[in-house]
Amino acid sequence: MQAGPLQGAIRIQRPECEKGLGVIIRSPDSGQLIEGVRVQPFPVHPDDRGYFLEVARMGKDLVADFPAATTQVSSALSYPGTIKAFHYHVRQTDFWVPAMGMLQVALVDLRPDSTTFGKRNTLYVGTLQPWQILIPPGVGHGYKVIGTGPALLVYVTNRHYDPAEEGRIPHDDRKINYDWEIQHK
Repeated sequence: MQAGPLQGAIRIQRPECEKGLGVIIRSPDSGQLIEGVRVQPFPVHPDDRGYFLEVARMGKDLVADFPAATTQVSSALSYPGTIKAFHYHVRQTDFWVPAMGMLQVALVDLRPDSTTFGKRNTLYVGTLQPWQILIPPGVGHGYKVIGTGPALLVYVTNRHYDPAEEGRIPHDDRKINYDWEIQHK
């Protein structure tokens, strides 16, 4: 499962992980984040009509290095219980902003040359925890919609979509061994 002949592509390898969630990230400045992953709270401005949130200001904050000519903004609406995982990019950086609902975000470092290779992170983000997430190339990512309502994920990428540089791994991959079940703690 290595990157093909894409120039500037990174090497990808599925790690062998124990069953579980990996490290649950409880703070945006956690020292347990996978190398290159960045998390930052975003402000939500509610009033009697609903709420306003600013997704991104190009040239600033987590998207400061995203080039205007190739940046793409997209969104995905998913229903409760939906799992969309795992996929990764060999050149593209993703910037996720959960605009509605709640997501259980799963990350796994697939870069054998990374200091955090094989490490998994779990983040609970959305309406109750408005965090935006920067996901670098080589970090497998996916999510499960948790709660009773749908979730809307707005995502910004630093490159136009190119299926040749994207890889997919089943959500129940035995090597990544991510536990999508409710934990009943």
